Amino acid sequence: MKRIGTIALTALAPVSWGSTYAVATELLPPDRPLFTGVMRALPAGLLLTALARTLPTGAWWWKSAVLGTLNIGAFFPLLFLTAYRLPGGVAAVLGSAGPLFVAGLAALLLGERASLRTVLTAVVAALGVSMVVLTAQARLDGIGIAAGLVSSASMATGTVMTKRWGRPEGVGPLALTGWQLTAGGLVVVPVAALVEGAPPALDGKAFLGYGYLMLINTGIAYWLWFRGIGRLSATSVTLLGPLSPLTAAVIGWAALGQSLTPVQLLGMAVAFTATVVGQLPPRRPQPFSSAEHVRRNISMDLGNAGVRR
Repeated sequence: MKRIGTIALTALAPVSWGSTYAVATELLPPDRPLFTGVMRALPAGLLLTALARTLPTGAWWWKSAVLGTLNIGAFFPLLFLTAYRLPGGVAAVLGSAGPLFVAGLAALLLGERASLRTVLTAVVAALGVSMVVLTAQARLDGIGIAAGLVSSASMATGTVMTKRWGRPEGVGPLALTGWQLTAGGLVVVPVAALVEGAPPALDGKAFLGYGYLMLINTGIAYWLWFRGIGRLSATSVTLLGPLSPLTAAVIGWAALGQSLTPVQLLGMAVAFTATVVGQLPPRRPQPFSSAEHVRRNISMDLGNAGVRR
């Protein structure tokens, strides 16, 4: 039950991220994705760090910078570049490749050997997401595809390295999340200033939208995500990722008046089922039956006595 509770709480992170598109299109200034990235990450990081009342020490200064760059500082700009160069559906499919990246990196860096079930689950989840978000009019762009794959690889690497490095002794996930969001936000600041210029004027709706993105969509969501990484396997956590585009599709239908076709509904069922299967614990070796146990003991005794069979 404890594991199920951890999975459920961790799943709230990608569910929250699925609301980003609706909030951005309905409440935020248009065409300012990098500024939005800064407003999501930096204030949330500073707030969580202040609440944790703990700063990095020693090697954790550069480790936090590396993790913050992978999970936030590089991921956000690449994600936004993908969104600009590709339709949202194609970008979502590229993002759903994240579990495959994590499975490979976890095997290499964590010794978490990917089972056939894990690989198949990741592939089926990506197939389900593609059924939900891809359209016949989807156009392809080389730079956008490259940015989407690199953004997925960046987040996947950050997830695996967060698992590999763990946390300093006595430091909780709140502080670690604050350090990463602060470092990642600081990386995005100069990029946003160079590309987008001065911050836009904000109205009441924008303050409401940025407040939601900062507190719920980023601060709490990333805290739950990194907390889950500390308690679950890296592949298990990342296989929750398809919940994000599925949530976006549901919000688009329920709140934005978008329709869902039978193929999309089938894709949602496929992706959700794959996500659930991805959370099943690995199979344990079956214990020997009593007869098998007796037979092995007899064989060992004969072997010890020097009797050849």
